[in-house]
Amino acid sequence: MAVHSKLFTDGELIRNLTENVSVDDSIRFLYRQYFDFLKTFVISNSGDIHDAEDIFQEVIISFISLVKAGKFRGESTVKTFLYSINRNLWLNELKKRGSSQQRELKYEHGKEENDATVGLAIESRETSQRLMAAIGELGETCKKILVLFYFESCSIKEILGAVNYENEQVVRNKKHKCLKKLEETIRSDKVLYQQLKQYVNG
Repeated sequence: MAVHSKLFTDGELIRNLTENVSVDDSIRFLYRQYFDFLKTFVISNSGDIHDAEDIFQEVIISFISLVKAGKFRGESTVKTFLYSINRNLWLNELKKRGSSQQRELKYEHGKEENDATVGLAIESRETSQRLMAAIGELGETCKKILVLFYFESCSIKEILGAVNYENEQVVRNKKHKCLKKLEETIRSDKVLYQQLKQYVNG
């Protein structure tokens, strides 16, 4: 379909993600445009295609989070910024695995200007993992509704097609109850609560 061939400038991408417009199209564009470039770094540094795919998903989540938080200021291209996130996330993963390969990078592009900002991506990634764990504890239905709405930008109508409810209003009511329950569960964790507010208000 034509939607899959849509092209965006860096400025349009940032605007789309900031304003929550054409998010799915933007993510598809990022995958088509940059996945092959980013997977090369992972595969060439002790990873495989599955690692590259997993890291890329986290790169996109972190990138969107940083954009919405106003941390991407256009001082570099989107490509360079994504590379920095990809590099830092993969190095962090290698460190967790105890791999010495992180000291022998084959695709080292020199000192990255974005390292300080990208450090936030790693924190964001770990916080997102804890947030997803908290959502999972709410039960399968709440998890499905909240993830589809806040993380995958699905409409209430689209969510209705994925859950067994009578109408859209019932879905809205359930989403509200699930969100309130989640807020009560994590309110004492300021970092996690702030991350949730970022997604909700983003």
